[in-house]
Amino acid sequence: MINPAADQRSSSRQARDEQIAAEPLLAPPQLPPDSIPLPVEDHLARLRPRPLAVAGVVENGLVRPLDPTVKLPERSRVIIVASESS
Repeated sequence: MINPAADQRSSSRQARDEQIAAEPLLAPPQLPPDSIPLPVEDHLARLRPRPLAVAGVVENGLVRPLDPTVKLPERSRVIIVASESS
């Protein structure tokens, strides 16, 4: 069981925290009735694309995917994971 620590906040900070806690909750957003709920993952995927792992080779400092159908945007960031050839 965790023992609570002594409250280290200043009196002004405690008063501010109490004021914030006493404020009424915000109403839920007004959404159109025909809106479809989406998982948070779908929203986050639009903000930042998910990492993509592809097999490739590095030739003269350039990364070339082995699959010719893979198209990387120009100036893409890549992480190179190397393995020893046998």
